Amino acid sequence: MQRMFNTRSRKTRLERLPPPALLALMYLVLIFVGTALLLAPVSNHGGVTWGDALFTSTSAVTVTGLVVVDIGSTFTLFGQGVIAVLIQMGGLGLMTFGVLLWRALGLPLNMPQRMILREDLNQTSIGNLTALVRVIMLVALGCEAVGTLLLALVFVPELGWAQGLWHAAFHAISAFNNAGFALYPDSLSRWVGNPLVNITVPALFILGGLGFIVIADICDKRRFRTLMLHSKLMLVGTLGLILWAWVMFAALEWTNLGTLGGLDSTLDRLIASWFQAVTPRTAGFNTLDTTAMHDSTALLTITLMLVGGGSTSTAGGIKVTTLFVLVLATVAFFRRSTTLHIFGRSLGGDEVMKVMALTTISIVLMLTGIFFISITHDGEFLHLAFEVASAFGTVGMSMGATEDLDGFGRAMIMIIMFLGRVGPLTLGFFLATQGVPRVRYPAGQVYLG
Repeated sequence: MQRMFNTRSRKTRLERLPPPALLALMYLVLIFVGTALLLAPVSNHGGVTWGDALFTSTSAVTVTGLVVVDIGSTFTLFGQGVIAVLIQMGGLGLMTFGVLLWRALGLPLNMPQRMILREDLNQTSIGNLTALVRVIMLVALGCEAVGTLLLALVFVPELGWAQGLWHAAFHAISAFNNAGFALYPDSLSRWVGNPLVNITVPALFILGGLGFIVIADICDKRRFRTLMLHSKLMLVGTLGLILWAWVMFAALEWTNLGTLGGLDSTLDRLIASWFQAVTPRTAGFNTLDTTAMHDSTALLTITLMLVGGGSTSTAGGIKVTTLFVLVLATVAFFRRSTTLHIFGRSLGGDEVMKVMALTTISIVLMLTGIFFISITHDGEFLHLAFEVASAFGTVGMSMGATEDLDGFGRAMIMIIMFLGRVGPLTLGFFLATQGVPRVRYPAGQVYLG
């Protein structure tokens, strides 16, 4: 009787947790389960420490891609499969798989589960969530299957059928989920001039980074004019950022012998510029030596990593729509306008407040991470900032500082990766107590600027 009472009491305490807190707890449990599996002798070739396994599991669940060991040579086929599953579950969302399990068992999706799913998918309402889950799974599995077939055309001739198909599937899963994990120590650098790899992999992580709502909206309406505002902002913003980054990277690195300048042909330079321009959008792969980039290019990459991809996507960062609203709010301020207008629609003050809160939390988190890591690590400041931005944006690109960090520095990177995946705004909702104010105060004035 006492055991039954204790079990019921623990269940009650879990049910009382806010959805963001319960969601964070679920991700933590998945990280520790992944750590235990990666430590098993069947998963690695030996020499993997508890810290290595924990870091790798955290990076996989948060779909970041930062590593402290070489994935391809350190882990066995089983261990690589564990990492692929962790990437899939972390990228598509734990609750997505939970909903599928509930439906398979014939169980109803009650309000508590819907609230957690809403937080996991970064939605503002609980309507049509199950339909969104079906779209997510269909789009993800379809894109990964096509990506596997296309990449197999490159990997199978080089590695044989079995290993080639596995490498193709692993990199397709990693690309669509914007994880950036690769089975080679130099990522995808050996295919820097291969058109198929440089088209397929970016196509996967761009589709994954657009967001499932955008993909479903495009498939449903098929005309730009009839798309909802969010889809229009994502498409225009993504295209603009890609073109801008492509031109800037090519201009900054064209004569750098360590990057573009070391390639033979103009076509290879353009292809490499394209890949490096899109991969900071939380994908994490690289076809050039990141450590050889100019400081200006590294700063450009940090900016792109901070922005990230879209909501309800596998990407991280503050999101493209957040950047759009920030720009619109700034323009409206100088125009002395009280509302934001874009594509024949208006945005209210609530959206601006959420964007400001998210941006503020993101900047504070990154600066705090850089500060604490710099206390115990004397590396170059730009390299440290690059690693922190990569961790927060769940990108996975590195300038070599992560592997040199001590235990404290790696712990900070893991915390930043986790917070970057769960979401600064979600954590803000968890820490804040919601309630209707009982007392209203008279308006005051603060002088700014």
